[in-house]
Amino acid sequence: MNVIKKIIELSDGRTIEIETGKLAKQADGSAVVKMGGTMLLATVTAAKEVKEGTDFLPLQVDYREKYYAAGRFPGGFLKRESRPDDYEILISRLVDRPIRPLWPEDFHLEVFVNVMLISAEKDIQPDALAGLAASAALATTDLPFQGPISEVRVCRIDGQFVINPTFKEMERADLELMVAATEENIMMVEGEMKEVTEHDMLEAIKFAHEEIKKHCRVQKELMHELGTDVNKRDYPHDVEDEDLRKAVREACYARCYETAKSALPKQERADAFDAIKNDFLATIPEEELEEKTPIVERYYHDVEKEAMRNLILDEGRRLDGRATDEVRPIWCEVDYLPCAHGSAIFTRGETQSLASVTLGTKLDMKEQDEVLIQDDQQFVLHYNFPPFATGEAKPQRATGRREIGHGNLAMRALKAVMPFAPENPYAVRVVSDILESNGSSSMASVCGGCLALMDAGVKIKKPVAGVAMGLITDAERPNDRYAILTDILGDEDHLGDMDFKVTGTADGITATQMDIKVDGLSYDVLEKALEQARRGRMHIMGEMLKVIPEPRADYKPFVPRIVQLRIAAEFIGAVIGKGGETIQKIQKETGTVINIDEEPIPGTNLTEGVVDIASDNADNMQKALDWIKGICAVPEVGKVYHGKVVSILEFGAFIEIMPGKEGLLHVSEIAWTKTEKVEDVLAVGDEVDVKLLEYDPKAGKMRLSMRALTEKPEGYVEPKPRTGGPRREGGNGPRRDGKDGGNRGPRRDGGRGPRREGNK
Repeated sequence: MNVIKKIIELSDGRTIEIETGKLAKQADGSAVVKMGGTMLLATVTAAKEVKEGTDFLPLQVDYREKYYAAGRFPGGFLKRESRPDDYEILISRLVDRPIRPLWPEDFHLEVFVNVMLISAEKDIQPDALAGLAASAALATTDLPFQGPISEVRVCRIDGQFVINPTFKEMERADLELMVAATEENIMMVEGEMKEVTEHDMLEAIKFAHEEIKKHCRVQKELMHELGTDVNKRDYPHDVEDEDLRKAVREACYARCYETAKSALPKQERADAFDAIKNDFLATIPEEELEEKTPIVERYYHDVEKEAMRNLILDEGRRLDGRATDEVRPIWCEVDYLPCAHGSAIFTRGETQSLASVTLGTKLDMKEQDEVLIQDDQQFVLHYNFPPFATGEAKPQRATGRREIGHGNLAMRALKAVMPFAPENPYAVRVVSDILESNGSSSMASVCGGCLALMDAGVKIKKPVAGVAMGLITDAERPNDRYAILTDILGDEDHLGDMDFKVTGTADGITATQMDIKVDGLSYDVLEKALEQARRGRMHIMGEMLKVIPEPRADYKPFVPRIVQLRIAAEFIGAVIGKGGETIQKIQKETGTVINIDEEPIPGTNLTEGVVDIASDNADNMQKALDWIKGICAVPEVGKVYHGKVVSILEFGAFIEIMPGKEGLLHVSEIAWTKTEKVEDVLAVGDEVDVKLLEYDPKAGKMRLSMRALTEKPEGYVEPKPRTGGPRREGGNGPRRDGKDGGNRGPRRDGGRGPRREGNK
């Protein structure tokens, strides 16, 4: 084995090790990245031939976590890893997005990048190492990847920027970004913040880039040692025809420019562009058409892209006629769905989101069971993008990676202003169904979701709005000749150099996602883009607040109400009962839904029970609340209770004075006069008032009295307690057989006498 190891020295003294040549040697490339006890294995394989008709890069990135990495069994019936969950898909996207732009435009071989978590130290976050692992594996291949890249998590903790913090450190962060970059350029940014300024976010990106540069330099050393920096694979290139390229431009550019300038609606504009291409194809001899059509389509795409970009750079006009900093017309509506807990329509131009809110109990929370993360998510946001949103006639399939990614971004945008337990006991689910789309449907989901939450009466701290920004640059002078676009269209996203989404309140940013496709973009341009995004965000928020300026004062009448009760930990078992008998009985008789959790008391080593009671009936909720309070109440000596006779014995009756708490009413405590039989006075099911005379909390025993609640009769004399009479000296009294009842005297021979033969 030719095993090569490289070490990356982090600024805080930690190290990251890259190893290649030991594992997965039949792949085109492989590498193991190790930090502490956490290890990721990344492999790369590529096809030998291009599939017919492929004119794009068929790159597939998969990130998977093995449960054995942390010594755990997978959940579910099969007890094995199956399809990737949302978390793994989100990490796959974080690795894919910075890698995808770094390939030659004519490279169309299938490429598969697989990253596996094979060892997991408990407090190290492996997702921050996945991009580095993928790039290191690519660095060991002869593929024409134009990297390397790396990816880090940067957080601001106690006012200081930290690279790749632990899970525990993350709890104190007010800014968290995943940043991917080459040594020269930022490629991707995604993260969430607690209303930070644009300047602070930009400083965090710069801080992360300095760390990434070190990672890239070490990978270049690895490539040089392996020879993969110069020995690149030859691959099938696109067929070129310069005469045809020139003919396409001469015939189509002017018409494309005029069509781009016409400000037609999306579908009409698409039809007009298709007509220009089809008119040119009609000029090609029929016998050459099949061969030349793919080449014409490629050249025509370049002409259309050039025309649109020049229109913006030369005239400051966009495809729909707007100025570069102008937001499309907005209209909103809330309370559109009469039976939903909250709903809103947000429409901006040709993009429309129907957002809804559902409020539930803790039982409705999403369970997150990852290799290193086990938690319940109180707030989730789901994003759906059906084909009809763009006028496509095709079946609607399972949720795709793009939908998971867009929903996660919108969820992170709103999470910063969401009230959580104990302030808000509800599980909250927001769903954004995209009904129309022409750019920035994820930001429409943020705006629609915010309106729906306010319509539902969820007390969000502040309204949140989001906007998608774009960038068009001159390839020769990207930092001198450029246009920043507010609220981009789908075509501007596809043909532009940057897709930059920013969400936030009036006081700062809550989430961001950025993909940059151009080299050499300066931080000055990014700073201007952030400021223009802030202005666009404020405009959109102003339109939203015209419809509903703040959350409703109360929930809708049909929303289940939840009350929360905190009880001492020792009463949790009593409320649940043996085998859940008590809590099931309470729920059945009151028609409520009850959930009990044991949570730590902040600042102590103690715990307490948190009881959530949900019901759409106030009387039933109060009944369940009183029942549980009664179980957890501590009886008070001297207090009068209204109880119920639950059983009768010869010497008295047992009275239930609180739910689950019974005390003895002795026959002598029923009345001042003698009671011959308890049954003469009481029957099972009778309700009586009793006074608590004594209470032993350890044994749980109580002595009750009815007569203590009535006046003592005049001249009443308390009967003397029964005794066996005076005992004679010696202690045992006379025996019935007349023998001495005193001491029996010494026993003979030690008491039992001699043992007979054979006795043992």
